[in-house]
Amino acid sequence: MAEKNTVPYKIYLEESEMPKAWYNLRADMINKPAPLLNPGTHQPMTAEELGGVFCEELVAQELDNTNAYIPIPEEIRSFYKMYRPSPLVRAYCLEEKLQTPAKIYYKFEGNNTSGSHKLNSAVAQAYYAKKQGLKGVTTETGAGQWGTALSMACSYFDLDCKVYMVKVSYEQKPFRREVMKVYGASVTPSPSDTTNIGRKILAEHPGTTGSLGCAISEAVEVAVSNPGYRYVLGSVLNQVLLHQSVIGLETKAALDKYGIKPDIIIGCAGGGSNLGGLIAPFMGEKIKGEADYRIIAVEPASCPSFTRGVYAYDFADTGMVCPLAKMYTLGSDFIPSANHAGGLRYHGMSPILSQLYDDGLMEAVSYEQTKVFEAAEQFARVEGILPAPESSHAIRAAIDEALKCKETGEEKTIVFGLTGTGYFDLVAYEKFHDGEMSDYIPTDEELAVFRARLPKVD
Repeated sequence: MAEKNTVPYKIYLEESEMPKAWYNLRADMINKPAPLLNPGTHQPMTAEELGGVFCEELVAQELDNTNAYIPIPEEIRSFYKMYRPSPLVRAYCLEEKLQTPAKIYYKFEGNNTSGSHKLNSAVAQAYYAKKQGLKGVTTETGAGQWGTALSMACSYFDLDCKVYMVKVSYEQKPFRREVMKVYGASVTPSPSDTTNIGRKILAEHPGTTGSLGCAISEAVEVAVSNPGYRYVLGSVLNQVLLHQSVIGLETKAALDKYGIKPDIIIGCAGGGSNLGGLIAPFMGEKIKGEADYRIIAVEPASCPSFTRGVYAYDFADTGMVCPLAKMYTLGSDFIPSANHAGGLRYHGMSPILSQLYDDGLMEAVSYEQTKVFEAAEQFARVEGILPAPESSHAIRAAIDEALKCKETGEEKTIVFGLTGTGYFDLVAYEKFHDGEMSDYIPTDEELAVFRARLPKVD
């Protein structure tokens, strides 16, 4: 194990060390994630059925449970070189502030114009859409990181981009939507009156602040009703976690350079893209019995899919037009409280991560957002980066684990994902500073109502 002060603040890989293939964790999983089901027949979705919504090559990646490594096309690797490899940072200042014997590292994914890890998959999905000869793509976005990343990628490949942004985020994060417009995207607050599903949701829930499930429904409707368009998603799906594996592959390569073996790996969890990407190669080793790691998913207490959801088939969207996915879910019509400041507001979790969690290969914790912002501010004051609210969930857990080491004297090595920056989240920081931020945790009775509406699947 590398000793303190022998590891640089930032570990950079050479450009030549950047991954040449994505790692497909499903190939090594003993229990594969359950297949997507047709919502009408409850039979596994075929490639032909999925091809009406998604790009052809992305469908192939979505269904591939066999190939452990899938080559990254050179055009995508060339784009990656603008901001990858990203640094693995030793949080020396945070360690000193906490007076902990723990060694803390974070993989920083905010060093690109989109401000987050989302660009890793956005450029891949835009590339395959362009390769297929499509005119454009549609998508949803919560806090706006995915929409920003996809807008940038579509601009690069000269594709039209239509973004449906969760209404509460559209209103709270105006600058994020303006960045999307800089890249040429159209941005519509969801639910809207521009789609049949949007109008239906507004009629049933007047004044709703929206959810990712609502925005997904609208984006899918627009994609399937406009020739030359396909729908793309920034999290949850197998293909997205595949693309994000570059995070974990780079993290492991950087740690291996200094002979460092992490004890604890932590990631924030909304739909699962960042967490799934970060843990992929480590989880692969754990499954194969080559190493052991404690892996922790961190989610908001106001949208606790893992910690309070149920493992069942559910609709991926509020409008109930998308395939059914077996996942830890709160119910497709669950809408987080409007006071929920960050992203991580999807009602379900990645089928891959859900299977791993159900198999006991990882654990999950949830935090109230005031505790998360306390950790964000503590981190910013000593590490010099203003973190996104989403990433700050992982920071909160990392700090708590480091403090446990302080109590026990154990010198554990902690790695977490810093998925993005918080410079477009200053309204939330302002509410935190002004004492206007509150914690809302759904009651068991409220969650039971949504759970009762889950589709009945044999």
